[in-house]
Amino acid sequence: MLTIFRKEINAFFSSPIGYIAIGVFLVILGLFVFFFPDSSILEYNYATLAPLFDTAPLVFLFLIPAVTMRMFAEEQQNGTIEFLATKPLREMDIILGKYLAALTLVLFSLIPTLLYWYTAYQLGSPKGNLDAGAIIGSYLGLFLLAGIFTAVGIFASSLSSNQILAFLLATFLCFLLYYGFFYFSRLPVFVGRWDDLIQKLGIDYHYNSISRGLIDSRDMVYFGSVTALFLMMTLVSLERRKW
Repeated sequence: MLTIFRKEINAFFSSPIGYIAIGVFLVILGLFVFFFPDSSILEYNYATLAPLFDTAPLVFLFLIPAVTMRMFAEEQQNGTIEFLATKPLREMDIILGKYLAALTLVLFSLIPTLLYWYTAYQLGSPKGNLDAGAIIGSYLGLFLLAGIFTAVGIFASSLSSNQILAFLLATFLCFLLYYGFFYFSRLPVFVGRWDDLIQKLGIDYHYNSISRGLIDSRDMVYFGSVTALFLMMTLVSLERRKW
């Protein structure tokens, strides 16, 4: 697993892929947090990082599929997936190595946003007048959200040798998991009866819960279960080559 992890990390940072991904993420967030009037924290009457945590999931929706689309699609396209299969590695080791490498890249993109936290801290009146618990919870929620999106992206990449198709499929699945259940719950047939249950199936319900600073074991179980489900689906997708 560590061999695959190092290989993917080197692939990210020995080419422009990793730097472009991190740069795009930070530029888009910076525009929403500081420059666009409707969301700029400079236009608020109080110190807040809400624009950061409201915008980041939408950016992840496109950024993470773009990072993961090559994981297995490129291997299948180049025929190197069979070469990996001959190595003394279990398929789950290969999956976890690629998964952790992509998640590490996302983590690297989150670290510079601590500068935004420091800026909001300095803008507080009095200085430091921020809800630290909610901010820590929001960062944890973002990391867990990235974990699910990364697992979804790797699963989509394992289904096709076409990277564009893998990107589109991953983006659609991530959108469905994050926003889809909320919109389904708004359908008249569900309102008043099943809307709460359907909303709890979506990522946004649990992400918003953690973002309030309340670390609930049910939210943690949800994120862990959905991530594990897509990693297992990736394993099944790879094993279908043997059937």
